[in-house]
Parts: sequence; C-alpha cells; structure tokens
Amino acid sequence: MRNILVAYATNSGTTVEVATAIAEELGRDGSQVDVRKLEDVTAVEPYSAVVIGAPMIVGWHRAAVNFVKKHQQALSRVPVAYFITAMSLTQTNPHSTGVVPIYVDPGFVKPPKNANRLSLKERYTAVSNYASQPLKAAPLVKPVSIGIFGGKLELYRLKFLQVLFVLLMFRAQMGSLHNWPVIRQWATQVSPLLADKPRS
Repeated sequence: MRNILVAYATNSGTTVEVATAIAEELGRDGSQVDVRKLEDVTAVEPYSAVVIGAPMIVGWHRAAVNFVKKHQQALSRVPVAYFITAMSLTQTNPHSTGVVPIYVDPGFVKPPKNANRLSLKERYTAVSNYASQPLKAAPLVKPVSIGIFGGKLELYRLKFLQVLFVLLMFRAQMGSLHNWPVIRQWATQVSPLLADKPRS
C-alpha cells in the first residue's frame, strides 16, 4: 500500500481545502494519504510519494520554496507532484516546461490581449512563470506533473502589502475560483504517476 504525503502551505487558510480534495482522490485506491501543513513536516523519507501545494501571490509561497529546497535530495528519490493556486493565469505557451507536464483549469487560464506584447500582469501570471518557480527552487526534483488551479481570495486574511499587491497587480475580486471537478480530475490522473519511479 502506498503512503502518500500531501503537504501544503497556506497564506489565508484556504489551500487546505484543495489539499484535502486531492488527498481524497489519491486515497480512493486504498493508499494511506496524510494531509499536513509544510511547517509540520520534518521528513519526507517515510513516504513513497509526495504532493506539495501552495498559493501564488508574491511568488510561490515562501514556505513551499524553502521546503523543496531543504528536502530536494529526498524528494528527488520519490515521485513528486506540485500544485499551485492563483487568482489569475495567462496562457502563453504549451502546457509543459521541458519534460514536466503542466495541467491547468481550462476555464481559468486566459489568453493574453496581445501575444506579441504582454503586459506586466500577463508576464507575471503566465503559466510558464508560475510553473518555473518550484522547478528553479529545487532543480533536482523532477515532478510528474504541476497542477495550476484557481484559488480563493479573502482580502481580510492577507497582510497589508499583500493586499496592495493583489489589488494593484491583479485587480482581483474577493471570492473563490476553485473548480473542484478539475482539481479532483488532476488528482485522479496524477495518482498512477505517483506509483512510478522518479525520472533521472
């Protein structure tokens, strides 16, 4: 029986909802799945596969970046998948970064207004920019997939500078962009990949 860790960082307390939905799908085959905050995980060696997720606001959540950096040697020896939540996503390239497939909610990703001249917001919210951040943080880790999904914004939960960034950069509205069928579909597709040996 597989023993899978779904570890998450959260900025305002809502990423746990996505992590829990993913864990439920991964556990449908009888696998043991633990859902834990990244700050509560001291080792990944007890697990046969790991899923790591966090929101994207001013970059991928710092706790997630620090975690994959710290544990990249151990993570490079087991199948790993990443998920990212955000409030805006711009399609500028095919859904892959090198050999890593990227899965996005087709109802969430939007084309740029002018593909030849991206705005600052479009460059920041590009699929390639979001996906590259965890890959750059831990280059030894070759995830089987990166899922990028709509998140949930509750401004009253954010710090003042984060509120300014979200409002000025994204002009985001409060509310939820979670698409639960898409999130669960990604988890179902990733599940067999987490049984494979990591790519060298």
